[in-house]
Amino acid sequence: MSQRAQAVICREINQPVVVEEIEVEAPQRGEVMIKLSACGVCHSDFSVTNGTIPFPPPVVLGHEGAGVVVALGEGVTELAPGDHVVSSFVSMCGKCRYCQTGRPQLCDQASKAAYTLPDGTVRTRDREGRPLNVFSGCGVMAEFATLHTDNVVKIAPDIPLDRAALVSCGVMTGVGAVVNTARVTPGSIAVVFGVGGVGLNAIQGCVIAGAAMIVAVDTNEAKLEMARTFGATHVLNAKTEENLAKSLRKLTAGGADYAFECVGSGEVVAQAYAALRKGGVAVVVGVASQKDSTTIRTASLTFEEKTLTGSYFGSARPREDFPRLLALYRGKRLKLDELITRRYRIDEAPQAFADLAAGRNARGIIVF
Repeated sequence: MSQRAQAVICREINQPVVVEEIEVEAPQRGEVMIKLSACGVCHSDFSVTNGTIPFPPPVVLGHEGAGVVVALGEGVTELAPGDHVVSSFVSMCGKCRYCQTGRPQLCDQASKAAYTLPDGTVRTRDREGRPLNVFSGCGVMAEFATLHTDNVVKIAPDIPLDRAALVSCGVMTGVGAVVNTARVTPGSIAVVFGVGGVGLNAIQGCVIAGAAMIVAVDTNEAKLEMARTFGATHVLNAKTEENLAKSLRKLTAGGADYAFECVGSGEVVAQAYAALRKGGVAVVVGVASQKDSTTIRTASLTFEEKTLTGSYFGSARPREDFPRLLALYRGKRLKLDELITRRYRIDEAPQAFADLAAGRNARGIIVF
């Protein structure tokens, strides 16, 4: 049975999002319908609206969602109506070489179904019956959504769903870049460039990993103050530093062991790499424009044994990592409540995106 639902849609690039009533079709084989409780407003959603992530509009936004299963498609046995679930914007087919070797964040299926379900079709239509694309197989910035089970992770029912939603992108991406990709070691020095929703979680990851010094770098003083509450031991305002690289070298006594670029800028990638000491690791987490690039000294890779690498979705293994993150929250070692700066009704979605663009929130979240 299909459902009518209010949804947040990108209809045109570089135009405000719109809220429309859509039809969400019943799940087909291997799919479930979810009644959403909450969806985070992530910078990746904004990147669809400005063309940084080139998904063809119209697109139902949302990939950081949590809700309750209300209907099952044929063949679904691992989930049941009433189960609490979170979305995973990377599907996990379990069959490709990446899934088989423990790297489901690189699943081949996910790259083939960037704005549809894995079979190349969608279950979302507008009021005229025209198909609507969905963000990364999810489209969960809506009251209802139909997803393939490869994009769904069951969670314990005791976690509030608005907090649980956050682990499905921002928290996983930031914490995972630290503990999964870089594997930060206790007592080390880390620098985080950009302390928005993802960067704050990279800071949390560094705390969990036991880093001794955690330096937050940003141009927004309010965000830098927030970074302190999430565990940053030092902060630097890149806008007011005459020579950021020199200041970082002095502060870290020669350079950081790890640096995390959470902005999506080639220029900042170069800064992160330059901030490293010999043998250091720079991790690119931010999503840059397709035309963006960076320049580094190639010889330093050899003579200084520095590493420059990327981290997609925090090198996540969603079905293993999501419950672990929620267990850390349950044990008061991971801040989720504090991440939510403001809650919005779905009709306030345009304001939520405006606040995101203005840098007002650690994380805005739409509650249904």
